[in-house]
Amino acid sequence: MSEFEIPKTLNNPLSHLISDEIFELLESRGLIHERAVRDYRIRMKFKTLRAQKIRTGDAIDSLREEYPYLQFDTIRKIVHNPPKQANV
Repeated sequence: MSEFEIPKTLNNPLSHLISDEIFELLESRGLIHERAVRDYRIRMKFKTLRAQKIRTGDAIDSLREEYPYLQFDTIRKIVHNPPKQANV
């Protein structure tokens, strides 16, 4: 590795489901749906907050701080409506 080469950083939000190598391969081929991954992360964080006995509205407000471009109702829909299955 050259001293001028920037180390590659990979943020695998699905690391508990798939390896970094598989995620990188899928992402390089355009097979990762970014919005679906974002929604999955939001649902998991919401479940964690609710498990800590945080009120629903407060949990959504906390998520809005991390995703300020999403409206309260948008996050509410993400966490309360299950993802639709894709027809293959």
